[in-house]
Amino acid sequence: MTRPVDSYRHQGMRKLLVQNLRLKGISDPQVLSAMESVPRHFFFDSSFLEYAYEDKPFPIGAGQTISQPYTVAFQSQLLQVSRGDKVLEIGTGSGYQACILAEMGAKVFTIERQKTLFDRTGPYLRVVGYPTIKTFFGDGYKGLPAFAPFDRVIVTAAAPYIPDPLLEQMKPGGILVIPVGAGDVQTMTTLTKISANTYEKAEHGAFRFVPMLEDKARER
Repeated sequence: MTRPVDSYRHQGMRKLLVQNLRLKGISDPQVLSAMESVPRHFFFDSSFLEYAYEDKPFPIGAGQTISQPYTVAFQSQLLQVSRGDKVLEIGTGSGYQACILAEMGAKVFTIERQKTLFDRTGPYLRVVGYPTIKTFFGDGYKGLPAFAPFDRVIVTAAAPYIPDPLLEQMKPGGILVIPVGAGDVQTMTTLTKISANTYEKAEHGAFRFVPMLEDKARER
């Protein structure tokens, strides 16, 4: 497995993408810098490469998608990551969101329930230059209690409800970013942990995600 090429053309396309994200309201300089630094085309099947810098989601296999850049940037901005934060990501997928968070200085722990994606993405993250991201095969609803507590938790799939273990595994002051809803459209939601049993909830508009499923899928 070799690292793909990041050409001047690709770098220019990322600059245009970041300009577009600014126009859509993404203002966090840390997020914009990470979006410009991480080559999104590294995470695309060769048949979709020409679309890598369009602001659209695309399939990555196993019934999953790579989120559109605006969604990645929006969730990353809501997360309010500081350098050195421990971040738990639910839904590794292609690994793109994890790389954005790592580029922002986070210590990323990411769970994937699809075995095919887990087997592919973990080794690939090392190839593309993000060896510090820790990948796990497991049920995202359960989180990673052995590595808790976390400063931030991000869910990259549609959750029909907010799993209690994810709240319990956050530090006081921690932030959970999660799209909530069982239908075709979800509400992007943040919960800030005030104390052990107190949370401040805010909603941030409608988004579309693939469903967050329970248990581990063992297909290969």
